[in-house]
Amino acid sequence: MTLSFFDQFMSPTFLGIPLMALALTLPWVLFPTPSSRWINNRLLTLQSWSINRFTNQLLLPINTGGHKWALMFASLMIFLISLNMLGLLPYTFTPTTQLSLNMALAVPMWLATVIIGMRNQPTHSLGHLLPEGTPTPLIPVLIIIETISLFIRPLALGVRLTANLTAGHLLIQLIATAAFVLLPLMPTVALLTTLLLLLLTLLEVAVAMIQAYVFVLLLSLYLQENV
Repeated sequence: MTLSFFDQFMSPTFLGIPLMALALTLPWVLFPTPSSRWINNRLLTLQSWSINRFTNQLLLPINTGGHKWALMFASLMIFLISLNMLGLLPYTFTPTTQLSLNMALAVPMWLATVIIGMRNQPTHSLGHLLPEGTPTPLIPVLIIIETISLFIRPLALGVRLTANLTAGHLLIQLIATAAFVLLPLMPTVALLTTLLLLLLTLLEVAVAMIQAYVFVLLLSLYLQENV
């Protein structure tokens, strides 16, 4: 019996072994293996088309130097979508509801974009800390504010992904519990609640895909400022 609604977000263990590693490895097993043929099957064709469209749209405003990140962005996008979608299945665990995992993905990627900017164009990167035309008395205050906003970026990336997925899963469990309790008392209301649960599940599927896209899109914007 579930003692708390938040127990579903605890990292599960089996025989003292955390299952987080298994949950992170499973999406790569589900991906189809590419072949040397141009068109092998419908699944590979759909996957190649979607990845090409995604990378073209994502890297269009970025300079040529940032196109080296295309493979990393596409892999991260597919990885996050797979984790988010697999977490919607019954008796599964969503690793992206853990802030530690999301921060482990966000901080190194954000730090890499900052290091690239400081190494290749330090003047331009530091120029973001002080907008042009700022009055002299406001210069120290704006530098402090922009520096804080720079270091908050990875925290915002991780918290956004965690909060959206956690809220969606928690709301699904609340409505499912309400439908289960109302079923013997008010079957009609329970049926309407179940319909609402179905619509919410479809919305959560869209959220799982959108949040993965937003995560990678914000990383690409950070990269755009530093290349």
